[in-house]
Amino acid sequence: MRLLLVEDEPDMAALLRTALEKHDFVTDCAPSIEIAIEAIETVAHDLVILDRQLGDGDGASLIAYLRKRRPNVPIVILSARGSANDRVEGLNLGADDYLPKPFEISELVARLRAVLRRPSQVTSKPLSIGNLSFDLNAGEVFVDDERLDLPRREYLVLESLMRRAGRTVRRGVLEEEVYGSDDEIASNSLEAHISRLRRKLTAAGASVTIHPVRGVGYLLKQDA
Repeated sequence: MRLLLVEDEPDMAALLRTALEKHDFVTDCAPSIEIAIEAIETVAHDLVILDRQLGDGDGASLIAYLRKRRPNVPIVILSARGSANDRVEGLNLGADDYLPKPFEISELVARLRAVLRRPSQVTSKPLSIGNLSFDLNAGEVFVDDERLDLPRREYLVLESLMRRAGRTVRRGVLEEEVYGSDDEIASNSLEAHISRLRRKLTAAGASVTIHPVRGVGYLLKQDA
């Protein structure tokens, strides 16, 4: 899942980005309404997190813009403006949830997963190909009935490939879904993640193979 975090306090943005990436969320950060709009126009994020007190205005003013551009994208407000009136205002403006600061990361992650589970956002049926299955709601991968634990980057690579199983996934698409906009991407880092993922799938007895498509990207398909 790729998130847009609209937060103008650098320390808070860095803390949240690090914490969210530990839970397999690729996180892009925008410190202002202006930069957030550029990000919204450039990337199709799965969820948007808004602070209200930004240097160039109230982050909640982005909600109407988002609802026109991306009607179904979940929006969660994180704000020090945490009175009952503030929360009611944010929800009435169209936010899906409102979490006052300070908060616990575990609660934030639970709330994010809750809004992403809503029927308009995610299909509850696991993805599957061969004996490999991917539970999007729980964030778990299984080969037959055995859970396969993967580091975050390999997990995100596999999610992207499984969403398009049987089709070639372009390298640029994979990089967009695996790395945030602020990540430095080494020339061979994607290949390294895929190489390790291939070995783990083989060791676990998965009946699928990741095939390189020269000059284009990668293809996940069931073994013949």
